[in-house]
Amino acid sequence: MRYLIRCLQIASLFFGLLLSGCDTSHITPAAWTTGKLVVIVPETVQGAEAEFERELAHLLTDALHTQLELMPMQQESIQASLQAHQAHLAAASLRNESNSNLIHFGPVYQIVREQIVCNASKPLPKSWADLTISNLAALAGSSQEVALKEAQKNSPTLQWQTRHKLTAEALLTEVSEGKLDCAAVNERQLADASNYHTNLTAVFDIAPPSKLAWGFPSDADPELLKQVDKFFARIRKDGTLNRLLDRYYGHNNRLTKIDAAAFITAANNVLPHYREMFEEAASISGEDWHLLAALAYQESQWDPFATSFTNVRGMMMLTEETADRMQLSNRLDARENIIAGAKYLSVIKESIPDRIQEPDRTWLALAAYNQGLGHLEDARVLTSRAKQNPDSWADVKKWMAQLNQPEVYDTVKHGYARGGEAVILVENIRNYHDMLKRIEPEETTISYKLIKPLRGLLH
Repeated sequence: MRYLIRCLQIASLFFGLLLSGCDTSHITPAAWTTGKLVVIVPETVQGAEAEFERELAHLLTDALHTQLELMPMQQESIQASLQAHQAHLAAASLRNESNSNLIHFGPVYQIVREQIVCNASKPLPKSWADLTISNLAALAGSSQEVALKEAQKNSPTLQWQTRHKLTAEALLTEVSEGKLDCAAVNERQLADASNYHTNLTAVFDIAPPSKLAWGFPSDADPELLKQVDKFFARIRKDGTLNRLLDRYYGHNNRLTKIDAAAFITAANNVLPHYREMFEEAASISGEDWHLLAALAYQESQWDPFATSFTNVRGMMMLTEETADRMQLSNRLDARENIIAGAKYLSVIKESIPDRIQEPDRTWLALAAYNQGLGHLEDARVLTSRAKQNPDSWADVKKWMAQLNQPEVYDTVKHGYARGGEAVILVENIRNYHDMLKRIEPEETTISYKLIKPLRGLLH
């Protein structure tokens, strides 16, 4: 008997060791209810598309009261990973294929055009017949490749290179640099890259617009699918989805190619002379130096001697009244003007209700920087009257732009304002800020003591 027990113990130990050596990367369908939700996201962490998907995933896990584990992955590997149950879902801008029996698709949350994008300095294709494997590429497993396969049914001569382990941005960079004539991307990806690569142009659409959705294993937990359906229904109804789309994509296409090219030139040639000043101002005010530099470019194109017809002056274009409040004696001193402007922006942000979160807090503050807190509050009141969200820039900007219309400004406390200018300023700064974050490194070269609070400077 003792021998039998000993044999069973050895067998048990052997079985345990065998299990420990097995691949345990798969998850059980219902594991999200007791542990964490594993979500596949785009491998890159930069760019509107990747950031948008990550935020959606975070919002879902908040709603489910569970933890989130992100699994960055190339698109070409997503389908196999879902089939192998390595994740509960993929939040990666997948093209909803209703006839697919390999993975299950959730609710459609975005519709985008799939496009052939080419280098404008080269001869442009006029039809599918002009596109060959030598001059067109698409990312493996991407929604664009799916669309190309659909187009190929009607144009059998259509061919392309399938590129592995690349991002859409990298593919468009190759097109911009002339290494590749054309690439298949979606309109959002093109808009995201156009500010950096001004020689890109969309030639024609590949197929009917793609309906983007999250992907799930074909045998996903029905309760998870039900909760995801509820989640998207809620964020669509309460406006959260539209606000997120505006946050990540709403400012795209605002700049012309000439404006974008001029900004990049100035960032390379002018900004280095003032970068340390912006970093110092950031340390003093607590603001991001990239944001301060973007604001200054929008205001003065980094010209320390800029002066408007209303006598607004300097790098951050400050009025005499604001300069006095910020204790600035010489508005044409670049360093002092930048620091004063940074302090003023920080003061405005402190005056905005605490419940308003970033990045809306910053966008609203920038609008007030341009038109004043009173007019911003008027726009927020109008937004509330329309039963929209007064804490969301996506909603407020619609009413801010109408403050020059008598039938609108006569109904609010502070009257007429050039609200449209504030909207343009904010949207341009969002573009410049995004561009600077990519072309300028994060590291600062100096450190200054943070001075808080600054609210007293307004009084």
